Amino acid sequence: MKSVIIITDGAADAALDELHAKTPLEVANKPNIDELASRGSIGMVKTVPVGMAPGSDIANLAVMGYDPEKYYTGRSSLEAVSMGVELKEEDITFRCNLVTLSGETVYEDNLMVDYSAGEITTGEAKEIISDLAGQLEEDGISFYPGVSYRHVIVWKRGPFKAELTPPHDILDKKIKGFLPRGEGNEKILAMMKESYRILRSHPVNIKRKKAKVATADSIWLWGQGKKPALDDFSKRFGLDGSVISAVDLVKGIGICAGLEPVEVEGATGNIKTNFKGKADAALDTLINKDKDFVFIHIEAPDECGHQGKLEEKIKSIELIDEKVVKTIKEGLESAGIDFKMMILPDHPTPVKVRTHTSDPVPYLIYDSTKLNKDKEPVVFSEASASRSGNFFDTGYGLTAYFLD
Repeated sequence: MKSVIIITDGAADAALDELHAKTPLEVANKPNIDELASRGSIGMVKTVPVGMAPGSDIANLAVMGYDPEKYYTGRSSLEAVSMGVELKEEDITFRCNLVTLSGETVYEDNLMVDYSAGEITTGEAKEIISDLAGQLEEDGISFYPGVSYRHVIVWKRGPFKAELTPPHDILDKKIKGFLPRGEGNEKILAMMKESYRILRSHPVNIKRKKAKVATADSIWLWGQGKKPALDDFSKRFGLDGSVISAVDLVKGIGICAGLEPVEVEGATGNIKTNFKGKADAALDTLINKDKDFVFIHIEAPDECGHQGKLEEKIKSIELIDEKVVKTIKEGLESAGIDFKMMILPDHPTPVKVRTHTSDPVPYLIYDSTKLNKDKEPVVFSEASASRSGNFFDTGYGLTAYFLD
């Protein structure tokens, strides 16, 4: 029996007037997901513990089977692990976004225009981070380039208790009310301000301005963390597995859990990602490499939610259905392999608020050996999952149930 978890990051949403009081999950054309829901079981799960921030770090940690209240040590440290950064016990890591600001003379007067600098390319971002490192690095502070706008700073004995705000939580808001506070705030703000000065005349930004695309105006630090330590997944669940994601955060969780990271060419973390490539990699992992388990994370619905792009969010769900779910299901069936599949968002990312919420999300569980052929057809959604009456109060509890 093979086990597959597919995370449709941020796919859950609220009912929208423009969709006639329905959600993107309800209106999306997703026949394969709906078939699995109709022939399996559905319900709701609260992936984010009360009192914890509804980030992809907390939620994916939970859905991978780990209690965030016990194991969580910060977001950026998980990303650093995925990037191959060797962390020491005294290291504090920070997520370093490249962001677009409104271009005001005084830094504090800027609005947060784009948390991703227009989804800047990895090549452009690497050039920028390299140049910033040359001017901002000092003894004990190091920059590490990641993918697109997502990067990491490692700060030896850095300020772990700094109060920092995720940039995707303050879109279109003046940054003055969300600047660093608490421990180390002056040093952190100084680096951010200096990056703003440097990047105004950076060659990459000059080219992007000519191309009329968003510029990378500043670094934005948030999500500090310490060296993580997770129990081994294979010992915890008795399964040898892999993780497939374009996002360093999720890969980092998998690596810390002992899952093998699988690289997919063209995987981007947005709607232009290689959906089919992720599915093919999953099949290769399960069939050719004979792994027991694969955790597939797809970021596209979340990015669309952050950007407020409703039609693209719906399209991303449809692409997951067609390119990922269908490919994996048919591939395993053709190989004559019994399998279980669980599909769920890690958290909602409603297009109206453009950030994460802590609301429960719908899940479906399908077991190819236990088909419920007599069930009425189901449209997998927040509403149908709520009506089922099935509810798990923790993400790790749901995963333990699924993998049992």
